[in-house]
Amino acid sequence: MMTATKSWFIVLKSSACLFISDLKSQALPFCTMASTEEATPALPDYVTDENAVTKDKAKWRYGRAPDYSKTRKIWAESKKSNHTAGSLPDLIEKLVKNWEVEASFKVDLADWRTVDRETYCFSVNGGPPQTGQHMLEVGTYNALIQSNEFYCPAHSTFEDSHKTFKRMMPTFAWEVLEVYSGPPVAAFRWRHWGTFKENYKGVNGKGEKVTMKAHGGTIDIEGIAVATLNEKLQIKKVDIWFDPMAMFHQMKEVLGDESVKEIVHPAAQGEASA
Repeated sequence: MMTATKSWFIVLKSSACLFISDLKSQALPFCTMASTEEATPALPDYVTDENAVTKDKAKWRYGRAPDYSKTRKIWAESKKSNHTAGSLPDLIEKLVKNWEVEASFKVDLADWRTVDRETYCFSVNGGPPQTGQHMLEVGTYNALIQSNEFYCPAHSTFEDSHKTFKRMMPTFAWEVLEVYSGPPVAAFRWRHWGTFKENYKGVNGKGEKVTMKAHGGTIDIEGIAVATLNEKLQIKKVDIWFDPMAMFHQMKEVLGDESVKEIVHPAAQGEASA
């Protein structure tokens, strides 16, 4: 009996028939199944190669494509899932990894290949949709995290937010745990994890500077995502559900209240985290 994952993979590969040719010059009908006389349509590289977009010629935030080799190594060593290459979970995982690279490091939305730029939007926990341009302006961390007792996006720019979290946790690996449905609406459970190596320094919702001692343990969060994809397997919209406080609670839980080394009130209005 054919499994759900294999069934969705056939649909996924069949949908590729819509875009393997130049859509501007040739209209292709929707393919139900490729005949034995037809070649299997190629899937886009951003669902088959987790580093595909790092090879692009684009406007990169720091002048060149980022190096994810250390993060990929941690992923390989400590992931919970082992997806078969080419399976639906594997394809979704690689799509999201490439999307994260583009959202974090490509400064021009026109260079993003993993999204449908005409419709792309992003929301967190049922909140209002955010555009790609908004995410470019505030940053991925600020788009995901609301103001709280440990951190406030209003006190941190895109660059400062990435400095804050990447300094405390140099590698933050990501994986798909389960896929519940396939394209055009892909629902899946994910995991994001790393080691709390350096002290956390930020500014909270009250404008106070907060420092939390690094405990050397693992920060491990999980959530659900529902991504609507087009015929090119680009993201039209994605809805994320997770506990945004889970990361901060895990920073604190090993050492208890002693992990909060410093709270200074008030921080200068608009001052970014150190």
